[in-house]
Amino acid sequence: MIEILVLYYSRHGSIAEMAKQMARGIESVKGVQARIRSVPPVSTVCEATQSPVPDKGAPYVSHDDLKECAAIALGSPARFGNMAAPLKYFLETTGSLWLSGTLVGKPAAVFTSSSSMHGGQEATLLSMMIPLLHHGAIIVGLPYTDSDLLNTTSGGTPYGASHVAGVDNDLPLTDTEQRLCAALGKRLANITLALHR
Repeated sequence: MIEILVLYYSRHGSIAEMAKQMARGIESVKGVQARIRSVPPVSTVCEATQSPVPDKGAPYVSHDDLKECAAIALGSPARFGNMAAPLKYFLETTGSLWLSGTLVGKPAAVFTSSSSMHGGQEATLLSMMIPLLHHGAIIVGLPYTDSDLLNTTSGGTPYGASHVAGVDNDLPLTDTEQRLCAALGKRLANITLALHR
């Protein structure tokens, strides 16, 4: 069974829900399984420590997850057109994996959520691609042959799946956003499977 890592940081729950939809798309492909992991928040207090096991949600990621999985999907809320600090903090700990070429040739996709339609979604997706490119990953996006991408009035970009959460971060994923997450997950799984034949 080929495993794909779905790694995310979620503060208000939208990214966690998108991760589930990505996993649904991944697991729609026979022979592929999703491994969902998260990253802990970054503390502004230097002495603060985080439990190694989260109170709820997906387990925290380890470097072994990156080594063991055949592909990766990264998800983060948009923070001024950039990925959130907790995900960036984790990625900055992967220098040894970069030196050993762990992610070279592995397919990778990205997904995000923002409070507004023009909240920096595409810039955030690009910010997540940069470390993946440095690691030698193969970037997978959403093609416009998916009619949902052409007709969306909410989230969705060719760079990756996205969601508009609203000013109070309480809007659920639209049907279109759910389908685009699943489509990206399925595309990532199919490409990963093709590379492993």
